[in-house]
Amino acid sequence: MNIKEIKELIEIVSQHGITDLEVERSGVKVRIRKEGPLAAGSSQAQPGSAFAAAQTHGSAHAIEGPRVFVPAEPGPKNDEEGLAQVRSPIVGTFYRAPNPDAEPFVKTGDSVEPGQVLCIIEAMKLMNEIEAEVNGEVVKIYAENGEPVEFGQALFGIRLSKKL
Repeated sequence: MNIKEIKELIEIVSQHGITDLEVERSGVKVRIRKEGPLAAGSSQAQPGSAFAAAQTHGSAHAIEGPRVFVPAEPGPKNDEEGLAQVRSPIVGTFYRAPNPDAEPFVKTGDSVEPGQVLCIIEAMKLMNEIEAEVNGEVVKIYAENGEPVEFGQALFGIRLSKKL
């Protein structure tokens, strides 16, 4: 799925009042969710939505309109280190935190579980949450905050946990 196709999906969501759309094609999964603005004075983001609100000096600013969530697919294991790699599903700018003043979503040594937000990639002014697909420990963070990333570029190295 390319950027043009994603733009077309966003346009369809906007024009037809669709609130949630998930499409999977060629191993790439895209979810577009249209959310309304936060209530005035609200200071909490909606669960699972890291960019639903940016908190600045006690006020919240909603990001309105459709947003694209592209769950990260763990890449092939890196045989040298035995790590599952989370790779970028799109081209964009890598951010470790929901805003410049916030703590990073994850740090080296943190445990992660499927669905947990690892980072955000901004592409065409849309904030794309990249989520963990596996249980494990973040061992390496390959990308630098605020730097551009390419499609398929390794973002995180995760040592899989051995759950019984």
